[in-house]
Amino acid sequence: MQNRWSDDDARAFVARYGATWGEDLALRTYASRLIGTEPTLVLHGGGNTSVKGTARNVFSEEAPALFIKASGHDLATIEPGGHVAVDLEFVRSLARLDDLPDEGMVNALRTHLFDHRAATPSIETPVHAFLPGRFVDHTHADAVLALTNQPDGERHVRAALGEDVVVLPYVFPGFQLSKRVAEAAASAARGRAMVWTHHGIVTWGETARESYDRMIELVSRAEEYLERQAKQARPLARAARSPSTSVEVAQQRLAWVAPLVRGRLARRTENPDRPFRRVVLRPLVDAEVLDVLESAGARELALSPPLTTDHLIRTRILPAWVEAPRWDDEAELTKQIDEALARYAEDYQSYLARHAARTPAGVRPFAPLPAVVLLPGLGAICAGEDAEAACIARDITAQTLAAKAKIAATGASYVAPGEDHLFDMEYRPMQHAKLASAIDPPLAGQVVLITGAAGAIGSGIAEALLAQGAHMALTDLGGAPLDELTARLGERYPDRVLGVPLDVTDPDSVAQGFARVAATWGGVDAVVINAGLAHVSPLEEMDVDRFRLLERVNTDGTLLLLRESARHLKRQGTGGDVVLVSTKNVFAPGAKFGAYSATKAAAHQLARIASLELAEHDIRVNMVAPDAVFSHGERRSGLWEEVGPDRMRARGLDAAGLEDYYRKRNLLQARITAAHVGRAVAFFLTRATPTTGATIPVDGGLPDATPR
Repeated sequence: MQNRWSDDDARAFVARYGATWGEDLALRTYASRLIGTEPTLVLHGGGNTSVKGTARNVFSEEAPALFIKASGHDLATIEPGGHVAVDLEFVRSLARLDDLPDEGMVNALRTHLFDHRAATPSIETPVHAFLPGRFVDHTHADAVLALTNQPDGERHVRAALGEDVVVLPYVFPGFQLSKRVAEAAASAARGRAMVWTHHGIVTWGETARESYDRMIELVSRAEEYLERQAKQARPLARAARSPSTSVEVAQQRLAWVAPLVRGRLARRTENPDRPFRRVVLRPLVDAEVLDVLESAGARELALSPPLTTDHLIRTRILPAWVEAPRWDDEAELTKQIDEALARYAEDYQSYLARHAARTPAGVRPFAPLPAVVLLPGLGAICAGEDAEAACIARDITAQTLAAKAKIAATGASYVAPGEDHLFDMEYRPMQHAKLASAIDPPLAGQVVLITGAAGAIGSGIAEALLAQGAHMALTDLGGAPLDELTARLGERYPDRVLGVPLDVTDPDSVAQGFARVAATWGGVDAVVINAGLAHVSPLEEMDVDRFRLLERVNTDGTLLLLRESARHLKRQGTGGDVVLVSTKNVFAPGAKFGAYSATKAAAHQLARIASLELAEHDIRVNMVAPDAVFSHGERRSGLWEEVGPDRMRARGLDAAGLEDYYRKRNLLQARITAAHVGRAVAFFLTRATPTTGATIPVDGGLPDATPR
């Protein structure tokens, strides 16, 4: 493992933060970020760091303090304020207690903060208080866990890291672990690190660099030891990789399989309008994972708990496994997936029943659905409530499989804590409280594909749906407008924006667009058909080729999207929504606007027919009919760029005057915006009413355009 400490960077952190926070916290922040950005040490907020110092109390005295990472903070991005100050002497006095439940621990720590506004300190705060050294670093290093998670793990740790490392057997994280650490403090004072079996490694030092250097040195020694052991053992026997299981072929399989799996991982609800609580998938498809899943003994290795109990809340105790998938027979493969998930559900229910007496009061069991599905010949499909949660499950799965493969390469078997320990951690109330406290916006877990996203109305709809929690696949013709929108919205909504170049007139492009979204997030739940073209011409002068271009985009494009939506949503099996951005011209066409009005009317009729054909699958098809949306922010409407000059000449108006004219002609004298259209689309996607085949006018009130 590379030591990435840089004295220049350390000085830069002191220069940036030292005046406000002090040099110790500045260096604590620097070293924490070095650890947090190394995925083989910690993942997604894991690990813990601290520094002992002083803080000013109510008497304006400098009192001993422990600055510890606050719960929920990520070491990769932590700021100095992410290490909160706790009364060190009080925390050390907790060693006199025989036990302290999590709730009592949180209360004790919060009541002894130096600032009541600070975040809640980590549950491992007492551990750091009891350990020697001013600076303390705790990680879940893969290589160290690969040493402890095998038979005779303590012997391997000592052989790899030396006798001056204290090794503790597995202890449930929290106060009991703190007690064991306090008991071992004398030995720790003569050592330089501590390994917690099935949990990780802790180093300390008088300076931030000393503790960090020890961490990198010891983890590197663990890596080197595993490499030596692997060379001495018989190499991991791997099945021959044929061209049919290349990464490229696996990706092709994923586009079909992901919606199927995603539909089956949706949790049923009691709401007839929204009968499923969907998940978002993040697949793991690469050569390393394919190798592991196709190796001899892969099933037994993979169907074992994660490396550390800290990961159970994200991955569950075990993944689901699809044995020898029949990639050449879709019907048989579907049956195999159903059987694998049924086996998982039965096993998980039995697991819950075995530990029913241990289930804490008020903690609701997880649905018997896996967070990870393993398919040899494809990889891992990982699920979460949103893309961020699914990413965490995916990264943990990648780490787990790689570390288990290292153990297998040494010829050893994999060992995890007992099932009772695993259950207690999976159903730890404070972990469930974190999940329950998350805000659940109306479109959470929903994946929406929109066409014409780079235009004024498209970008407005996308922003409105993102604000309600949706994951947005932005599609449009490839180029700078789509790239810029994807980058801008992706910065505001990380993990929930995907840019997909797509030509609505090309059947292959439409199918590939859906496949791209399925390979990224597992599938699509709603489609907003928004791409369209306009043309101004009286009928007697109409250019037929131009008319046919509008036909291809406005009508054929709608047909292709309705067709692909039906195929995709029926395969996924959890219903869905399609919303066509229609126009008031369907009901009240305008002179010189025949090509647009006719082709959009055809599209509108196709959507109405789709509402009849797809209702039995709980796929709702509705329309919104806006009028006079000129722009969204700096994005001008393509329709009005085409129509505007003619309308201004006809009425003797400039651009501002034309917008004012259209505002004044509606009953409410309202300026219609893309945000209004976005809210109308959101009304349908949130399923506030049991409605299909309907049209919402978004026009301020135009009597001639009222749908009949």
